[in-house]
Amino acid sequence: MATIQFRDPSPFLVRKQGGAPAPPPGDYVHTRYLEAMRLSPAPPKMEEIGVALCGCGRAGTIHMVNLVKNPRVRLLYVVEDAEERWPAIRAFWQLGDDTRLLRSKDLSTVLADARVQALVVATPTRSHEAIVTEALRARKAVFCEKPIASDLEGTRRCYRLAREVGRPLLCAFNRRFDPSFSQVRREVREGKVGHVHMIKTTSRDSPMPSLEYLETSGGIFCDCAVHDIDMVLWVLGELPRRVATIARSNIPEIDGIGDWDTVAITLDFPSGSVGFIDLSRRSNYGYDQRLEVFGPRGMVSCGNEHPTPGVRITTPDRVATSAPIWYSYPSRFAQGYARELEHFLDAVQGKTKLSVTSRQTEAVVKIAAALTNAARTGQAVDLEWGPEEQLLEEE
Repeated sequence: MATIQFRDPSPFLVRKQGGAPAPPPGDYVHTRYLEAMRLSPAPPKMEEIGVALCGCGRAGTIHMVNLVKNPRVRLLYVVEDAEERWPAIRAFWQLGDDTRLLRSKDLSTVLADARVQALVVATPTRSHEAIVTEALRARKAVFCEKPIASDLEGTRRCYRLAREVGRPLLCAFNRRFDPSFSQVRREVREGKVGHVHMIKTTSRDSPMPSLEYLETSGGIFCDCAVHDIDMVLWVLGELPRRVATIARSNIPEIDGIGDWDTVAITLDFPSGSVGFIDLSRRSNYGYDQRLEVFGPRGMVSCGNEHPTPGVRITTPDRVATSAPIWYSYPSRFAQGYARELEHFLDAVQGKTKLSVTSRQTEAVVKIAAALTNAARTGQAVDLEWGPEEQLLEEE
């Protein structure tokens, strides 16, 4: 036959000679499987970390999923003010007698317990700074949902206290730990696209948050845009010199609380890179999350992911996929939330330094506040950054 000249040697022979293909670096699941099969490398002795979870609502439920199944975690307390939910929480999560449920007014009991090494804070936004401050003063490590505080000065106070007491304080920008987003950053930092000309993010909520949540969220820039701002800064490693936005309220109820539901953001960077962010509080087709980075050597991007990506429908009149994108953030970023917790636990045990640094978090808060002002005034905002505000990759 004409193609016999292209026949490969036997794959069994190649395997004996050590030439068998290896899983790509991105397939971390298969890598873990191979380690488990080989029983190597042997993991270090598992040391339990005493943890208290504060808040068992929207974000708290996501963290509970990961806390109860993590072999390093000993969940000692769940702090939840809705006392009528306690029996259901204990039953659903099969919490033993060694896990106590308390109200927030009894937080001092949690902080006085020497077995508690870390707090996971997932309470309403307005309570974050007070809980973080109390926990750090009690010398506990803190994992806190964004924002750490309601403004830049409060955020700085929390980080300053964390440095003084020598305890980790992690602001939970979970998208950094998503495998796809992480891979995009890795490709950019390896120079695959060259000098970045444009970076674009899309973030559209599904389902639309309740009005009760939006009223206390701090607004679309401080609650929603912060994730995209953090992603842009994390990928580029650079601070913008000017930001601008167009913000609109297409939903009357959101307009009624003085917030916006549709936002377009531009970020102008000194190196010549330009950032674009588009946000919406409502997407009727699923949780739309995309990232694209363009440069003279090419483009790297990650699009929406699907629960069942391999399903296709073939009929006489069409070939189509039936798989919708993930419905909401707990499903789309499930892996990111789990990896984020592992990173925090590693930091608590002194195995790594936090990759979400104080300067990065403070920069995001400063930019979000500037964008809120830009939306109100209709004017672009110039930003100045002192030497003490320049970004650090870890701390």
